[in-house]
Amino acid sequence: MTEGQRQILLVTHTGRTSATETARRLVTRLQSEGIAVLAPASEAAELAVSGVGVWSGDETIELVVVVGGDGTILRGAELARAGRTPLLGINVGRVGFLAEAEQHDLDRVAEQIVARDYSVEPRVAVEVEVEIDGEVHHRHWALNEIAVEKAARARMIEVGIEVDGRRLSRWGCDGVLCATPTGSTAYAFSAGGPVVWPDVDALLLVPLSAHALFARPLVIAPTSVIRIDLLAMSAPAVLSADGRRGLDLPPGSTVSVRRSDEAVPLARLEQTPFTERLVAKFALPVQGWTVDRGGSRPHRPPEAGSAQ
Repeated sequence: MTEGQRQILLVTHTGRTSATETARRLVTRLQSEGIAVLAPASEAAELAVSGVGVWSGDETIELVVVVGGDGTILRGAELARAGRTPLLGINVGRVGFLAEAEQHDLDRVAEQIVARDYSVEPRVAVEVEVEIDGEVHHRHWALNEIAVEKAARARMIEVGIEVDGRRLSRWGCDGVLCATPTGSTAYAFSAGGPVVWPDVDALLLVPLSAHALFARPLVIAPTSVIRIDLLAMSAPAVLSADGRRGLDLPPGSTVSVRRSDEAVPLARLEQTPFTERLVAKFALPVQGWTVDRGGSRPHRPPEAGSAQ
């Protein structure tokens, strides 16, 4: 590696053959253009491509490129956020809402990386602080959501919800999600929450199977602090951030969630409207009708493989 050489960090779902093969092709192309490729130690060994360096965490990285599904992209987001480095996802999973491109777009992706032909879009993240017995035991963050869920299948948890220091409601439920607009198409969507455009500055509160009259998903101001009290009579719970990092919560614990001051920078290859990305990812039925819009052009269905 020469001084001043451009460096890319590659994160790959190496347990998936198609991801590994796609990553190898990308490495070969970038190396041919004089760009150095680094990877975490175990992944560098699995890729088995000559010239791939082992990432130590101290290097100056231009871009974090992830080859895999949303889970792998969330893992890459931790590395990108720590270094405030743009994150570019290539989907080799199913929906891949966080990905910017599909694996069949690899040649175009490589060309745009080489040409630095991408923009950077900051995405809201959330921070969580967990208090147990009045002491802070855990701090972390999430790009999609913070989840507080029951630890045992047979027993609900009992939670009290506050927003900005004011009591809102009390629920017996399977859990509670505090999500970002980016996370609104992930777990929160599956739980019945609204889809929120990623440029909307807001937080989401989504109860999971709550036994209460008032248990609807809420869209909350981005400056608000959401507090979840695991009541003394509750069953134990578990906290997770983006489904990756877990923590046991005994009754009496308190979970506080707020918007993070540090956004996650996503690299964008093209400025596709979010509506078209929704249509592409969820295969929404947009064909079969015509509307007279006073001469406006007809709807153009998104190309297959368009990303969020």
